[in-house]
Amino acid sequence: MTRIVVATRSAHKLREIRQILSPYAGLELIDLDDAGIPESPGEDAVEAFETFEENALAKARYFAARSPLPVLADDSGICVDVLGGAPGVRSKRFSGRTDLGGSELDGANNALLLERLSGVPESERTGRYVCAAAVVLPDGIEHVSVGTCEGVVLNQPRGAGGFGYDPLFLVPEAGATFGELSPADKDRLSHRGKAMRALGEWLAHALDGSPGNR
Repeated sequence: MTRIVVATRSAHKLREIRQILSPYAGLELIDLDDAGIPESPGEDAVEAFETFEENALAKARYFAARSPLPVLADDSGICVDVLGGAPGVRSKRFSGRTDLGGSELDGANNALLLERLSGVPESERTGRYVCAAAVVLPDGIEHVSVGTCEGVVLNQPRGAGGFGYDPLFLVPEAGATFGELSPADKDRLSHRGKAMRALGEWLAHALDGSPGNR
Protein backbone atom coordinates (compact mmCIF):
# COMPACT_ATOMS: atom_id res chain seq x y z
CA MET A 1 0.00 0.00 0.00
CA THR A 2 1.44 3.36 -1.08
CA ARG A 3 0.29 6.42 0.84
CA ILE A 4 -0.26 9.51 -1.33
CA VAL A 5 -1.05 12.99 -0.08
CA VAL A 6 -3.96 14.66 -1.90
CA ALA A 7 -3.17 18.37 -1.96
CA THR A 8 -6.57 19.94 -1.48
CA ARG A 9 -8.50 21.56 1.35
CA SER A 10 -11.80 20.87 -0.45
CA ALA A 11 -13.80 18.01 1.08
CA HIS A 12 -15.85 17.74 -2.14
CA LYS A 13 -12.76 17.39 -4.33
CA LEU A 14 -11.07 14.94 -1.93
CA ARG A 15 -14.16 12.72 -1.92
CA GLU A 16 -14.31 12.71 -5.73
CA ILE A 17 -10.62 11.88 -6.13
CA ARG A 18 -10.82 9.05 -3.59
CA GLN A 19 -13.84 7.57 -5.36
CA ILE A 20 -12.27 7.85 -8.83
CA LEU A 21 -9.04 6.21 -7.71
CA SER A 22 -10.71 3.59 -5.49
CA PRO A 23 -10.17 0.79 -8.08
CA TYR A 24 -6.43 1.13 -7.50
CA ALA A 25 -6.09 -1.09 -4.47
CA GLY A 26 -2.42 -0.27 -3.91
CA LEU A 27 -3.04 3.44 -3.29
CA GLU A 28 -4.04 4.95 0.05
CA LEU A 29 -5.05 8.59 -0.36
CA ILE A 30 -4.66 10.79 2.71
CA ASP A 31 -5.54 14.44 3.15
CA LEU A 32 -3.27 17.29 4.16
CA ASP A 33 -4.34 17.13 7.80
CA ASP A 34 -3.50 13.43 8.03
CA ALA A 35 -0.15 14.23 6.41
CA GLY A 36 0.53 16.73 9.18
CA ILE A 37 0.58 19.76 6.86
CA PRO A 38 -1.19 22.70 8.54
CA GLU A 39 -3.00 25.29 6.46
CA SER A 40 -0.84 28.25 5.51
CA PRO A 41 -1.66 31.60 3.88
CA GLY A 42 1.09 30.88 1.35
CA GLU A 43 -1.03 28.16 -0.24
CA ASP A 44 -3.28 30.73 -1.87
CA ALA A 45 -0.42 32.17 -3.92
CA VAL A 46 0.77 28.86 -5.38
CA GLU A 47 -1.68 28.69 -8.30
CA ALA A 48 -0.40 31.81 -10.04
CA PHE A 49 0.11 30.46 -13.56
CA GLU A 50 -1.83 30.71 -16.82
CA THR A 51 -2.38 26.99 -17.48
CA PHE A 52 -4.03 24.21 -15.49
CA GLU A 53 -0.95 22.04 -15.96
CA GLU A 54 1.41 24.62 -14.48
CA ASN A 55 -0.88 25.26 -11.52
CA ALA A 56 -1.35 21.56 -10.75
CA LEU A 57 2.41 20.96 -10.81
CA ALA A 58 3.10 24.06 -8.72
CA LYS A 59 0.66 22.86 -6.07
CA ALA A 60 2.09 19.32 -6.08
CA ARG A 61 5.63 20.66 -5.79
CA TYR A 62 4.67 23.03 -2.97
CA PHE A 63 3.28 20.26 -0.80
CA ALA A 64 5.91 17.71 -1.86
CA ALA A 65 8.47 20.05 -0.29
CA ARG A 66 6.53 19.66 2.96
CA SER A 67 6.05 15.88 2.96
CA PRO A 68 8.22 12.79 2.38
CA LEU A 69 5.28 11.10 0.62
CA PRO A 70 4.15 11.27 -3.02
CA VAL A 71 1.83 14.24 -3.54
CA LEU A 72 -1.12 14.43 -5.93
CA ALA A 73 -2.70 17.75 -6.87
CA ASP A 74 -5.08 19.02 -9.49
CA ASP A 75 -6.22 22.28 -10.99
CA SER A 76 -9.51 22.49 -12.79
CA GLY A 77 -12.02 24.96 -14.11
CA ILE A 78 -14.60 25.81 -16.70
CA CYS A 79 -13.66 27.46 -20.01
CA VAL A 80 -16.48 29.18 -21.92
CA ASP A 81 -15.87 29.78 -25.62
CA VAL A 82 -17.78 33.03 -26.00
CA LEU A 83 -15.86 34.46 -23.03
CA GLY A 84 -12.51 33.68 -24.64
CA GLY A 85 -11.92 30.70 -22.36
CA ALA A 86 -12.82 32.49 -19.11
CA PRO A 87 -13.12 31.86 -16.22
CA GLY A 88 -10.43 29.23 -16.97
CA VAL A 89 -7.70 28.96 -14.35
CA ARG A 90 -9.46 31.68 -12.36
CA SER A 91 -12.68 29.67 -12.02
CA LYS A 92 -12.47 29.44 -8.23
CA ARG A 93 -11.62 33.15 -7.91
CA PHE A 94 -13.87 34.38 -10.72
CA SER A 95 -16.15 36.51 -8.56
CA GLY A 96 -13.26 38.21 -6.79
CA ARG A 97 -14.97 37.56 -3.44
CA THR A 98 -12.18 36.83 -0.99
CA ASP A 99 -14.60 37.02 1.93
CA LEU A 100 -16.55 33.92 0.88
CA GLY A 101 -15.89 30.20 0.83
CA GLY A 102 -17.61 26.91 0.07
CA SER A 103 -21.13 27.04 -1.33
CA GLU A 104 -21.37 30.81 -0.87
CA LEU A 105 -18.34 31.35 -3.09
CA ASP A 106 -19.77 28.88 -5.62
CA GLY A 107 -22.96 30.94 -5.68
CA ALA A 108 -21.09 34.18 -6.29
CA ASN A 109 -19.06 32.63 -9.10
CA ASN A 110 -22.15 31.16 -10.74
CA ALA A 111 -24.00 34.47 -10.50
CA LEU A 112 -21.18 36.33 -12.25
CA LEU A 113 -20.93 33.70 -14.97
CA LEU A 114 -24.67 33.98 -15.66
CA GLU A 115 -24.34 37.77 -15.71
CA ARG A 116 -21.52 37.61 -18.26
CA LEU A 117 -23.58 35.24 -20.43
CA SER A 118 -26.81 37.25 -20.19
CA GLY A 119 -28.45 37.41 -23.61
CA VAL A 120 -26.13 34.83 -25.16
CA PRO A 121 -28.17 32.09 -26.93
CA GLU A 122 -27.69 28.48 -25.84
CA SER A 123 -26.02 27.60 -29.14
CA GLU A 124 -23.18 29.97 -28.24
CA ARG A 125 -22.81 28.96 -24.59
CA THR A 126 -20.48 26.06 -25.34
CA GLY A 127 -17.42 25.31 -23.28
CA ARG A 128 -15.60 22.64 -21.37
CA TYR A 129 -14.42 21.64 -17.98
CA VAL A 130 -10.67 20.99 -17.84
CA CYS A 131 -8.68 19.16 -15.17
CA ALA A 132 -4.93 18.74 -14.93
CA ALA A 133 -3.86 16.11 -12.39
CA ALA A 134 -0.22 16.14 -11.28
CA VAL A 135 1.88 13.95 -9.04
CA VAL A 136 5.36 14.51 -7.62
CA LEU A 137 7.19 11.48 -6.25
CA PRO A 138 9.78 11.62 -3.45
CA ASP A 139 12.58 11.01 -5.96
CA GLY A 140 11.54 14.09 -7.95
CA ILE A 141 9.78 12.31 -10.80
CA GLU A 142 6.73 14.26 -11.98
CA HIS A 143 3.77 13.44 -14.19
CA VAL A 144 0.69 15.35 -15.39
CA SER A 145 -2.50 14.00 -16.98
CA VAL A 146 -5.24 16.18 -18.48
CA GLY A 147 -8.93 15.44 -18.94
CA THR A 148 -11.71 17.49 -20.56
CA CYS A 149 -15.49 17.32 -20.78
CA GLU A 150 -17.44 19.29 -23.39
CA GLY A 151 -20.74 20.89 -22.47
CA VAL A 152 -23.08 23.87 -22.49
CA VAL A 153 -23.64 26.50 -19.78
CA LEU A 154 -27.35 26.77 -19.01
CA ASN A 155 -29.12 29.99 -18.09
CA GLN A 156 -30.24 28.60 -14.73
CA PRO A 157 -28.97 25.84 -12.42
CA ARG A 158 -30.35 22.31 -12.51
CA GLY A 159 -29.73 19.75 -9.79
CA ALA A 160 -28.39 19.95 -6.27
CA GLY A 161 -25.42 17.63 -6.64
CA GLY A 162 -21.77 18.37 -7.32
CA PHE A 163 -20.15 21.69 -6.51
CA GLY A 164 -18.74 24.75 -8.22
CA TYR A 165 -20.36 25.34 -11.61
CA ASP A 166 -21.79 21.80 -11.81
CA PRO A 167 -25.51 22.75 -11.73
CA LEU A 168 -24.99 25.06 -14.72
CA PHE A 169 -22.93 22.65 -16.84
CA LEU A 170 -25.03 20.48 -19.16
CA VAL A 171 -23.34 17.39 -20.61
CA PRO A 172 -25.16 16.75 -23.91
CA GLU A 173 -24.33 13.05 -24.08
CA ALA A 174 -25.93 12.55 -20.66
CA GLY A 175 -28.79 15.01 -21.16
CA ALA A 176 -28.14 16.27 -17.63
CA THR A 177 -25.98 18.68 -15.70
CA PHE A 178 -23.21 17.57 -13.38
CA GLY A 179 -25.54 18.73 -10.63
CA GLU A 180 -28.16 16.17 -11.73
CA LEU A 181 -25.91 13.19 -12.37
CA SER A 182 -25.17 10.54 -9.77
CA PRO A 183 -21.61 10.68 -8.39
CA ALA A 184 -20.73 7.51 -10.33
CA ASP A 185 -22.04 8.90 -13.64
CA LYS A 186 -20.33 12.22 -13.06
CA ASP A 187 -17.00 10.50 -12.36
CA ARG A 188 -17.37 8.42 -15.53
CA LEU A 189 -17.90 11.46 -17.76
CA SER A 190 -16.10 14.27 -15.99
CA HIS A 191 -12.84 16.04 -16.70
CA ARG A 192 -11.57 15.04 -13.26
CA GLY A 193 -12.55 11.41 -13.77
CA LYS A 194 -10.65 11.25 -17.06
CA ALA A 195 -7.55 12.99 -15.71
CA MET A 196 -7.41 10.98 -12.48
CA ARG A 197 -7.92 7.61 -14.19
CA ALA A 198 -5.05 8.40 -16.55
CA LEU A 199 -2.92 9.41 -13.59
CA GLY A 200 -3.96 6.26 -11.73
CA GLU A 201 -2.74 4.12 -14.62
CA TRP A 202 0.58 5.92 -14.61
CA LEU A 203 0.93 5.56 -10.83
CA ALA A 204 0.09 1.86 -10.96
CA HIS A 205 3.15 1.32 -13.14
CA ALA A 206 5.45 3.92 -11.60
CA LEU A 207 4.87 2.59 -8.08
CA ASP A 208 4.71 -1.07 -9.16
CA GLY A 209 1.10 -1.19 -8.08
CA SER A 210 -1.76 -2.75 -9.97
CA PRO A 211 -5.34 -1.66 -10.46
CA GLY A 212 -7.74 -3.90 -8.58
CA ASN A 213 -11.36 -4.75 -9.24
CA ARG A 214 -11.55 -2.82 -12.50
